Amino acid sequence: MMNTAVSQPCLSFSSSNTRTQGVKGPLPKAYLVAPKSCSKESYNSNQCFEVRDSQFVSSFVNDRTVNQNSRTGTNTRASRLVVRASGANSFGRFFRVTTFGESHGGGVGCVIDGIPPRMPLTQEEIQFELDRRRPGQSRITTPRNEFDTCEILSGLVDDITLGTPLAVLVRNKDQRSKDYSEMNVAYRPSHADATYDYKYGVRAIAGGGRSSARETIGRVAAGAVAKKILKLSAGVEVLAFVSAVRDVKAENVDLERFTMEDIESNIVRCPDQESAEKMIAAIDEVRVRGDSCGGQVSCVVRGCPKGLGAPVFAKLEADLAAAMLSIPATKGFSIGSGFEGSTMLGSTHNDEFYSDESGEIRTRTNRSGGIQGGISNGESIVISVAFKPTSTISRAQNTVRRDGQEEELRARGRHDPCVVPRAVPMVEAMVALVLVDHLLAQQAQCHLFGGAFTGGDLSSILPPLADTHLVSEVASDGLSVAAQAEAFSED
Repeated sequence: MMNTAVSQPCLSFSSSNTRTQGVKGPLPKAYLVAPKSCSKESYNSNQCFEVRDSQFVSSFVNDRTVNQNSRTGTNTRASRLVVRASGANSFGRFFRVTTFGESHGGGVGCVIDGIPPRMPLTQEEIQFELDRRRPGQSRITTPRNEFDTCEILSGLVDDITLGTPLAVLVRNKDQRSKDYSEMNVAYRPSHADATYDYKYGVRAIAGGGRSSARETIGRVAAGAVAKKILKLSAGVEVLAFVSAVRDVKAENVDLERFTMEDIESNIVRCPDQESAEKMIAAIDEVRVRGDSCGGQVSCVVRGCPKGLGAPVFAKLEADLAAAMLSIPATKGFSIGSGFEGSTMLGSTHNDEFYSDESGEIRTRTNRSGGIQGGISNGESIVISVAFKPTSTISRAQNTVRRDGQEEELRARGRHDPCVVPRAVPMVEAMVALVLVDHLLAQQAQCHLFGGAFTGGDLSSILPPLADTHLVSEVASDGLSVAAQAEAFSED
């Protein structure tokens, strides 16, 4: 007898005017819906359905039991839906970081998976980056007084990585939840208060919960580890700086020469001292009026190997853009010539190739920003990120309550008048996380049998996993079992 095939159910967002079918279990907001286009036969046999509330859904698992129907001679199948979390709090594929915690909860931190074993790493190296982003640094940052001392809970023994997940915890110490009583019912304009309610129906009101920049502690801690990997394995340096505050722009920054010391020489983190003074004055002007302002952070990656990234859906600049726009308060991203490139001619925008004194293929200009076709070309990667003014300000603003009633809100709490000085280590961290993820991907895919191109690319830095000489010798005759074992020996 022939069996009737049952198609896999499709995953999509629910729409209005649909028939619903409840799903029992611990997730009452996740339920099946059948679209109007679903036929009666498909509806009755559970072949055609969608899933409501995509927050909980990333895949379907069908557990079918086959019952013989003696009357029709066909199989009827009962389908069970298993709903899985979407993993929206994790970043990366091979170097994977999960952040946790709320602004006024017990603490915040991260779990990092994919760290290479036997790498030297200290708590002080992570703490250095956390100190750069911590609150209370100066008059132009939030006065919340947190030392942000990190605890390494796992993955490290005697300052050597184990290759197992590394967990970092920073405990919250200086919460003032009472300052957020007004926000219990009233939404702060341009903040995530309203959208969190739209999505979850519940939120951590004090400090903004997960929408607070305090969440970025986990990113910066993970970024410190990623920067160490990049430096040791490939000599890569990731440096960011404040390139604009309001309409004040950094005028005299040599992108190939500025240093960490130059960045940290003033409280606004701009290596151009003259511009830095003007930026500080611009922030002070809005700070004393209970207002806020935005700005830009630029980041330069020096020494990036050729070949990182991939065509189409894993382009390096696409992943960088996604990483940057995941940082709180970001509103724009550009790379190389950015939007200005759209006004240029191809004859002037193109980066011409040449061979330098050592025979290395280089480009005479860098309007591409170090990436072409989604893949790094060995030049410095140059990006810029735009940050909006801080949403929470002490000036009176019109808003609405959760019940829709209009009212005036004058927010309390301690907030940055401008986020960009503390955003510098956040940008560096997210850039480093993207690069180390692509570095591991490159090693896994393109260097199993050695590099195809040795002109200053990764094959000269990352050794192949196989004995390429032995592989090439036996390739013509086929690889015997013994030869395979010898070629891929862990020694």
